[in-house]
Amino acid sequence: VKACLAAAAVWSFSCLHVVTSGDECLVERLGTYHRKLGPGWHLVLKPFETVSFHVTTREQVLDVPPQQCYTLDNAPIRSDAVVYMRIFDVYAARYSIQDVMSGILNLCLTQLREEVGKLTLDESFSSRERINRALLKDLNAVTRTWGVEITRVEIQNMEPSRDILAAMELQMAAERKKRAAILKSEGERATFINEAEGRAAAAVANAEAQRKTVVLRAQAEAERQRVEADGLRTAIGVVTTALSESYGPGSDETSRRKDSVEGAIQFLSLIRYLETQSKFAGSQGTKVLMLPSKN
Repeated sequence: VKACLAAAAVWSFSCLHVVTSGDECLVERLGTYHRKLGPGWHLVLKPFETVSFHVTTREQVLDVPPQQCYTLDNAPIRSDAVVYMRIFDVYAARYSIQDVMSGILNLCLTQLREEVGKLTLDESFSSRERINRALLKDLNAVTRTWGVEITRVEIQNMEPSRDILAAMELQMAAERKKRAAILKSEGERATFINEAEGRAAAAVANAEAQRKTVVLRAQAEAERQRVEADGLRTAIGVVTTALSESYGPGSDETSRRKDSVEGAIQFLSLIRYLETQSKFAGSQGTKVLMLPSKN
């Protein structure tokens, strides 16, 4: 009896199945699906019942290994990716496909080769987001029937062959030299343009200054001549009046006026002559003074 009780206790203990939080199990009875187990302690009647599938419903990470791909321009490139997924239907993940993880991995490899083949080599390096979106859409279109949701797909590395890397390095070096030459020529051109504009601006400013100088000198000379003319006219008038008054009252007015004007002009001319001779006599060089005759 004790042996039977002990055997019953061992069998009962072996029939206990623990499911942790975030996991689910499927139980088959006599080879057919019977029920689904959630988190907690459950009794599985062995050997009539077996746990056929134990999986987590939390988000999982599937690493897609590197594989050889060919771009649209037939350039070889090795690509790998990371797939984030979550099982939302345990029954479909168990009975819709034999190995859900293997199916997702092979599907991702196939779709990755297809998406890389749609792009050229240069486009493949700048279109990671585009490839990620396309893979996410294509994978979810298939895996939802397996009870799996793909939440995110990320391309990790895209490595071209060594020959292509060497060619790309040469191309980048040539491009850098080209840009440097263009920048140098543009800098020299800008320097020449600035110097030419500076010389032109200086020439314009100099011409404008000379024009203003000539105008100011001409205005000053005109003003000087006007002042001298006013002074000479005033002097002639004063001398003419003085000479006219020296004549007697019986002389002819017209003849007296004419003689007075001529005498005033001769008088002022003599004064100017004497002033000029005086300045000439005050100079340091050899002097020959020319004195007017009586006539």
